[in-house]
Amino acid sequence: MNITYRNESRTDKLFTLLNNTFMILMFLAVLYPIVYIVSASFSDSQAVVSGEVWLWPVRPSLDGYNAVFEYSQVWVGFRNSILYTVTGTLVNIVMTVLAAYPLSRKDFFGKNLFMVLFMFTTMFTGGLIPTYLLVRELGMLDTIWAMILPGALTVWNVIITRTYFQMSIPHELLEAAQLDGCDDFQFVWRVVVRLSGPILAVITLYYAAANWNQYFNAMLFLKNQAHYPLQLVLKDILVSNDVDVTMLSGDPQDAARREALKTLLKYSLIVISTVPLLIFYPFVQKYLVKGVMVGSLKG
Repeated sequence: MNITYRNESRTDKLFTLLNNTFMILMFLAVLYPIVYIVSASFSDSQAVVSGEVWLWPVRPSLDGYNAVFEYSQVWVGFRNSILYTVTGTLVNIVMTVLAAYPLSRKDFFGKNLFMVLFMFTTMFTGGLIPTYLLVRELGMLDTIWAMILPGALTVWNVIITRTYFQMSIPHELLEAAQLDGCDDFQFVWRVVVRLSGPILAVITLYYAAANWNQYFNAMLFLKNQAHYPLQLVLKDILVSNDVDVTMLSGDPQDAARREALKTLLKYSLIVISTVPLLIFYPFVQKYLVKGVMVGSLKG
């Protein structure tokens, strides 16, 4: 077998060199903040405050993580975020499948009209104030439903799920199931869902990440700190610098150390808030590329 090698011109070599250099610089620009945050979270609080940390941990310490574990509001936020993420993602998946499956059926009358209505919502919304008034009138303020129902469906996920169903679920399967006495809901549960692992893994990852990182709706609809998700607690600590130092460990008379712990708490909390998604991602990673590619081949 003859293999032909293409000789690159000087221009091609220069372009490849510049492109690789640019990509390496971009990678380092993204990597360094992550390394710095992790290193700072494992460093001594005084070293962090004095700016001694720039790459590796300085005088390694677990004081930051001890402060996180002893700060009660963090655990309240962690519990709420898990509740909102699990419940919200389940609602998201059910709503997306129930919307995408009918739109994937060739015999569904008026599906183009429904797609136009779905697409309309991506370009025009009622606005922030009408949304707040609606949530208030429905009695959902300061409840779990204020975190779940306003974002129960994402049109983009409906589109890629519908496309996956069109390309991966043959119509003959439906006809065979109907001959065996299977209705539409049974077909969706027993056939469609079980043959759609890749796309369900993809939208589960999308929805779970969105629910876990959600804080804007919490700012609007939640007033009681007992209902705050972890991201809103993190926002108060990072942006508002709102930390009750009496909840931090250390000598009550050592004000300087407690203030330093406030700074260290920020870095440790950032690390802890990202760990659940980092743990979850490897389980769906093998489905991610397949599901996105299949779901985006056709509109």
